[in-house]
Amino acid sequence: MAKVQFNDVSFSYGDKKIIQNLSLEVNDGEIMGVIGPSGCGKTTLIRLLCGFIKPETGSIFIGETCVFDAKKRINIPPERRNIGVVFQDYAVWPHLTVLENVKYPLKKKRMDKKQMQEIAMNALKQVQMETYANHLPSQLSGGQQQRVAIARALVSSKELIVLDEPITNLDLKLRQEMLKEIREIQKTIGTTIVYISHDQEASLELCDRLAIMDQQGNIRQLGNDYDIVMKPKDRYIFEFVGISNFVDVVAKEDGVYINAQNGLVKLDDKSVLENPTKAYQLAFRPMDAVFDNESPIKGKVVTETFLGNITNYFIQLGDKQIRLQQSALDVMKYGKAKEGQEVGLKFVRKFYYEKEEA
Repeated sequence: MAKVQFNDVSFSYGDKKIIQNLSLEVNDGEIMGVIGPSGCGKTTLIRLLCGFIKPETGSIFIGETCVFDAKKRINIPPERRNIGVVFQDYAVWPHLTVLENVKYPLKKKRMDKKQMQEIAMNALKQVQMETYANHLPSQLSGGQQQRVAIARALVSSKELIVLDEPITNLDLKLRQEMLKEIREIQKTIGTTIVYISHDQEASLELCDRLAIMDQQGNIRQLGNDYDIVMKPKDRYIFEFVGISNFVDVVAKEDGVYINAQNGLVKLDDKSVLENPTKAYQLAFRPMDAVFDNESPIKGKVVTETFLGNITNYFIQLGDKQIRLQQSALDVMKYGKAKEGQEVGLKFVRKFYYEKEEA
């Protein structure tokens, strides 16, 4: 296994700053997810780690080895950083067999044929692809090609593997299978994995911790899945992760009010607002509100859509439409609301954030 450390790393393309003074530590043997919107710099961060591009400032360590230091002018080339990389498009050679693809990085190390054969076959066993050793990539499914790419990464390094959008091109079933297999491989071998993705759901499912980046290349929050979902550091994190609702609230002397179908209804004491003189919004996720006939907050069902494991609703709440989701279990227990029906709403979890300027 190998710990990874970025210290005050910066990088620009021309005059455009992509990453500035970024620091991040990936623990030994963990799966660290790096997620963020397109263009935030997550792929750039990985290219810096692999040595494909050079930072302007800072240092990078893999284990105890400094692979880059701007001040000390250290810059170990990519082939000597011992990082296994799996790209989004797998990048398996179409004219080589599965076994030959996995052997390819070992040939660069000039190993003898017997040792190469043993190492490559062992890697294929770890991803359950040993019986396909003599197949060509064209004879494999997308998920199988992905496993070959992971096996090739494993022979490059069992210490550190980088997965760059590795399951984007797979269908839902294969994505679930690959997430499970990546986790099983990591448990078996103990490899440190840096997982780059814009797929929030997959990242939350797979990763031990997540680093969430913003459009300016900053890490806005670092934590496990519970921290990210249940304890968002700020409005950006809340809005970025999952589906969110924002509804204007009114601060009065005796509390915070929401505009519902039946007029202004008190939600909370004014103490929930950090600065009551500013404009605030109530923030909640679709599963954070439930139907409750006893609630004084009334809304009207605009649409109701059955999606299998959940039922999706759009609810008119005053002058705002909000989105709610009801689990299949709650539907069985309480029944579904129907279009046009007036419903009472109860917020089981909510946050308050300052209203952003239009």
